[in-house]
Amino acid sequence: MDFFSRRTIRKYRNVKVEKFKINEIIRTALVSPSGRNQKPYEFIIVENDETLEKLSMVKSSGADMVKDAPLAIVVLGKYEHSNTWIEDCSIASTMIQLKSYELGLGTCWVQIYGRSSATGESSEHLVRELLNIPEEYKVLNIITIGYPGESKRSYAEEDMDLSKVHYEKY
Repeated sequence: MDFFSRRTIRKYRNVKVEKFKINEIIRTALVSPSGRNQKPYEFIIVENDETLEKLSMVKSSGADMVKDAPLAIVVLGKYEHSNTWIEDCSIASTMIQLKSYELGLGTCWVQIYGRSSATGESSEHLVRELLNIPEEYKVLNIITIGYPGESKRSYAEEDMDLSKVHYEKY
């Protein structure tokens, strides 16, 4: 797989993601690495247009594409279950993005944890209310998924800042 051509996609074609692809994505996420194999992550699959529209409004900016995506996966972490829930959910989110890419789909990570709506309300609180999420879970992000409605050039060598790589010592 050519990871240099994987790019964030914010525009999607109006085509539903097939159930078998959703199942493959979720199965991959469920076996994501986690600290002490605690697997504190859970996922909510959202395909309902009305719900996607409401999710697109939970942040002051950066969530508009949710309403136009045919699919979103909300990534939750049971924070009292693991002190590495953010890292574990981040790994699962990345696995969702990479598996989606492998299946010919585009994705975008929409950060929720620590963000606010245009009215100053916690984005996490708004998502929690909308999706009936129990209090013992934190909402890390929403991953939008769909067939790309835009194309972007692959990353090139000049896009990589190799000065950020150090061997043995800084």
